[in-house]
Amino acid sequence: MAIEHFSALKQHLSTQIIGQQALVENLLIALLADGHLIVEGPPGLAKTRAVNALADGLEADFHRIQFTPDLLPADLTGTDIYRPEDGSFVFQQGPLFQNLVLADEINRAPAKVQSALLEAMAEGQITVGRKTYQLPELFLVMATQNPIEQEGTYPLPEAQLDRFLMHLEIDYPDAESELDILKLNRGEAISNQGSADEEQKSALRVLSQDEIFLARKEVLNIHMAPSLEKYLVDLIIATRQPEKYDDKLKSWLAFGASPRATIALDRCARARAWLHNRDFVSPEDIQAVFHNVLRHRILLSYQAEAEGITANQLLDHLLNLVAVA
Repeated sequence: MAIEHFSALKQHLSTQIIGQQALVENLLIALLADGHLIVEGPPGLAKTRAVNALADGLEADFHRIQFTPDLLPADLTGTDIYRPEDGSFVFQQGPLFQNLVLADEINRAPAKVQSALLEAMAEGQITVGRKTYQLPELFLVMATQNPIEQEGTYPLPEAQLDRFLMHLEIDYPDAESELDILKLNRGEAISNQGSADEEQKSALRVLSQDEIFLARKEVLNIHMAPSLEKYLVDLIIATRQPEKYDDKLKSWLAFGASPRATIALDRCARARAWLHNRDFVSPEDIQAVFHNVLRHRILLSYQAEAEGITANQLLDHLLNLVAVA
């Protein structure tokens, strides 16, 4: 059964990425919902390690791209290479043709590079010159942002952020998890790391791409009651028509969420229910993914920023206003 294999993968990820359970679960939700993640958090919180560990458990290729101000779109997409022996051009694929891509510090690259990545995310294809090339059917991007150093960066516009399925915020682990991280790191350093890693990888059951696609179909068939569908839509509509709910909400919101948010909230809630081995969606599933789906899709007003209101606080307030149907 597919859920058993995903549960084993989740358990493996939890042993490799300690103290970041939200990151582990949302990586799997993004995989099941066929979407992309943007992860914001301080450096050193195992973001690269998480995607590496996920790639180990999948029949998938992985590539990490370090975004820098001098990066060019061709560094992502690939380019035509001239062959002098016969005077022809041959397309050489770039790293975007991998199944799993880590876009490290995406906001450090200029707009043209960001656009090349976001076209690939939205359309599942890239265009080089006059030709269009299809990307692999299994294609997941995890982009990262460092909230500490924002000087000299190129913030993603709201319309581009909307292409990400979820925006996840992660923070430092607690003291107990930090001790476990020390033990894990020390164990990897002391042991014969090469052989230990190979034994661990061979013991892990690798999920085939067919199994992933089958799981995605099962996720789409998860039952959602009509009353919950109405509740989900009401949450999105409240971001567009806040005056119907509360004057405070109206004063804090400049722009609401697009229909992409409705689709993303539906798919993420279904994926979470499936991961928790249920064949139906509960209000808890919708509420659990609500902040990650909406955080980057709403625009705070000047008044909200002046009052020090964050997107998370606004979304908390909105959840309290909209009743479960």
